Amino acid sequence: MAQTLERLTHRTQTMRSIRGIVSTMKTMSAINALPYEQAAQAIEAYQDTVLTGFHAFVHCHGPLPHDAGPAGAAIVIVFGSDHGLCGNYNEVVAVEAQRLAETGPAAQVICVGAQMEDALVGQGIMPVTTLLPPATADGLGRLAGRLITLLDGMRGAGSITVSLVHMQRGDHGQQHPVAQPLLPLDRALIEGLAQRPWASRSLPQFRMPPDRLLAALIRSYLFARLFRSAAEAMVTENAARLARMQQAEQSIDDQLEALTSELRSVRQSEITTELLDVIIGFEALKRRKKRQPAADGPPAAKRPQG
Repeated sequence: MAQTLERLTHRTQTMRSIRGIVSTMKTMSAINALPYEQAAQAIEAYQDTVLTGFHAFVHCHGPLPHDAGPAGAAIVIVFGSDHGLCGNYNEVVAVEAQRLAETGPAAQVICVGAQMEDALVGQGIMPVTTLLPPATADGLGRLAGRLITLLDGMRGAGSITVSLVHMQRGDHGQQHPVAQPLLPLDRALIEGLAQRPWASRSLPQFRMPPDRLLAALIRSYLFARLFRSAAEAMVTENAARLARMQQAEQSIDDQLEALTSELRSVRQSEITTELLDVIIGFEALKRRKKRQPAADGPPAAKRPQG
């Protein structure tokens, strides 16, 4: 169905406006991802410091005792998105959370992200609580602290097992969901620290009681892991949104090219039609002028006077 010049012009202007919005969203995604990536790198240095503290602790007091008691309540923390325009980001993470729930005991789920909650409900998982992801990198610490407070309240007097589910960056710009254990602490990690020789000639000294120091180290380690997972989730979310915006921009460019070509064709067709109308009118006027003397006839002869 042929379209008018006015309709094509309107569609072209609309597509250009949409492209401007998509370009802005792409730029914002690229800009927003950088602070979270820097925060993730910074918290890794903090986590290394905490692990050094664990190393010093086990060097002085020996490996931590292994808890052979029954496993406590299972808790899963799922990090997702609170905004759209990032494809099936939340759905992929929700499927991984569902897989984790099927392979282990029934778990209570803490959700981060309103749209992540919708994706979990779509998988038949009802979160016990939903938190909002941070709007800036400065909010990562507050989110990690809030999660630790929730875990303290859910632990009560017994032990708990905690797992983290979020999206993680892979090779060649790919992303994939991961499920990582948080509690209990990785025994291989602690035993490896205990077997590692102390590199410094100065032996570590502590002023805090051992139980309070260990509790502070565990809390700092949990904070670093939760902070790192939240930062990684925000980086991958913005990366997913950036990829979708790039695809949308390419699609819009293709449609704009097709619309521009059609617009030129319609405009040329209308110009050609107008020129033909002018030429036909001019030719008709010429023929009319040529026929005018013949229609009037020769001039009448004068009668003689007398």
